[in-house]
Amino acid sequence: MIKFRPVVFVTGILLSIMAIAMIIPAIVDAAAGHPDWRVFATSSALSLSIGICMMLATNATWTNLNLREAFVITNFAWLTIAVAGAIPLAFSELELSVTDAFFESMSGITTTGSTVIVGLDTSPPGILLWRGILQWLGGIGIIVMAVAILPILQVGGMQMFRIEAFDADKVLPKAAQIATAIAIFYVFITIGAAIVLSLLGMSGFDAIIHAMTSISTGGFSTYDASIGHFDAPSIHWAISGFMILGSIPFILYLRVIRGDLNSLLTDSQVKTFLIILGLSTLAIACWLWQNGDMTFWTAMRLSSFNVISLMTGTGFTSEDYGQWGGFSLSLMFILMFVGGCAGSTTCGMKIFRVQILYATTKAQLNRLIQPNGIFFPTYNNEPIPESVSNSVMSFFFLFAVSFVLLAVGLGAFGLDFITAISGAATAIANVGPGLGDIIGPAGNFQTIPDGAKWLMSAGMLLGRLELFTILVMILPRFWRG
Repeated sequence: MIKFRPVVFVTGILLSIMAIAMIIPAIVDAAAGHPDWRVFATSSALSLSIGICMMLATNATWTNLNLREAFVITNFAWLTIAVAGAIPLAFSELELSVTDAFFESMSGITTTGSTVIVGLDTSPPGILLWRGILQWLGGIGIIVMAVAILPILQVGGMQMFRIEAFDADKVLPKAAQIATAIAIFYVFITIGAAIVLSLLGMSGFDAIIHAMTSISTGGFSTYDASIGHFDAPSIHWAISGFMILGSIPFILYLRVIRGDLNSLLTDSQVKTFLIILGLSTLAIACWLWQNGDMTFWTAMRLSSFNVISLMTGTGFTSEDYGQWGGFSLSLMFILMFVGGCAGSTTCGMKIFRVQILYATTKAQLNRLIQPNGIFFPTYNNEPIPESVSNSVMSFFFLFAVSFVLLAVGLGAFGLDFITAISGAATAIANVGPGLGDIIGPAGNFQTIPDGAKWLMSAGMLLGRLELFTILVMILPRFWRG
């Protein structure tokens, strides 16, 4: 039997955290003399009141959640946070509709980076900061989920990363200590990124927001031109580095801090991620160099920044890569789905699943060649359990089906083929910009129909929570017993 008291209790805690976070943009707007500070103050008071009431009314605990309750709380909490995040957006000076406010909030908290706001250059400072905070909180939220919850829920092969210290029947006993350590590191690495960007020429305000949205691989910027607004190549290279840092498993950083540098250098997922990133960057750079009017190093800078941004699901842009030709667009479209490493802030299918699928396929081909031979797929030099292979293959199937259904649904709302296909991809893989003139790097999601925005919002949540976490709740058996 699912007990909803702890679900409501934990959601109340998270809602209270959101309320406290709203005070920061309220202070910024008040200091700038902008009237939106009242909107953030009121939204904070409302969210805090509801959060405290949820905690007091349930008087439960968060240390005894079972697996089904963990599924429920994961879905309910992310949806509730997205709704709370939309409140100040809906009542701000921007006067966003309910649909647009929810879309922007969901895009922020899932670190997708798709936006409906036009005129970011002149938007209120509180709104710009709030968008950055949403993505920053979403980034740390997904890391904690990947480390503490998804491995125990055995979602899409994530059981490969289960930490032995965790009890199978209690989702959050030891996890709190690890989550706290990761959160502290997350704060310090964000502060470091902000200092670097300010030293390279960004204003303090821009540096803080872009530090939050690059480490969280979110992609919200303070300008309509995104990172293309900044002419300094050093800023582009620095943000490229921060996006890569956000794409590495954060648990490995903790091991490095404890003196185990070898674990980061030898991790096969990290090496595969960097190899794919390097080869893709070089391929597109050579294409631009041969087919465009630019030096090789300029081509490398443009290629590396935008390839890193798309593959990690960040969504920053420095150029309109929609004009780079068929080869570049085809490769970058594929990279949208790949994503970064498990246990990082990135989205997509994740590198480890690609590795497991490759290892499983290779073993199957060897069995066809030598029917009497014994071949086992391996990951990090360890045999891959059959349950993990099955979970990964099921994930790829559901990912493909979800992508197709999203694309068909977007097409049903009147979007053209390129917009529908890339819109589905950017939603399910939590990337940000799509392709084409409407939602491409030079476009915006503001003009697409409201129904398409709600569908894409659902796709963002589905992709961020790794598909199974949501789809399992559709089964009647989940709610029985």
